[in-house]
Amino acid sequence: NIYREAQRLISLVNDIIRLSQLDGGEIPYDKKPVDLYQVASEVVSRLSPVAEKSEITLTLSGRSSYVDGNRRILDEIISNLCDNAIKYNRPGGHAEITVSDRFLTVKDDGIGIPSDQQSRIFERFYRVDKSHSTEVGGTGLGLSIVKHGAMYHNAAIHIDSAPGRGTSISLEFR
Repeated sequence: NIYREAQRLISLVNDIIRLSQLDGGEIPYDKKPVDLYQVASEVVSRLSPVAEKSEITLTLSGRSSYVDGNRRILDEIISNLCDNAIKYNRPGGHAEITVSDRFLTVKDDGIGIPSDQQSRIFERFYRVDKSHSTEVGGTGLGLSIVKHGAMYHNAAIHIDSAPGRGTSISLEFR
């Protein structure tokens, strides 16, 4: 229990630091062409053991798509979206990343988000279902990091979700 809680605190501190760097403009403007598909492939490789342990099928489809960006921030965006697609899913569920021309979509068939809550999910520490989030862990900052990372990349975020139907979050890079 002590180890698990210490890991949770470390994760929280790291997320707060990352968010404050994004907020404060402390990330240098060092955008270079980055292949979203390649970054997504690396995230899938890293998160596949977590997905398998949760009995979630994690897949990647699409093709190379280059955007001017910061590779580390793009990795964090994709990691946070995939992590949520795994955490808020059910055993036997699916999470799919699709990359196409300047679009990245992470879609799952998990628990979904009620429409009246969707405008708040990118707020810091906001949780749709506090009881469920306690059992799956996390800091409540992942989607806030996604939002700020998308802003850094001038990307629009689109969400489509409903309870029991799953969630699809897309980023459109301009």
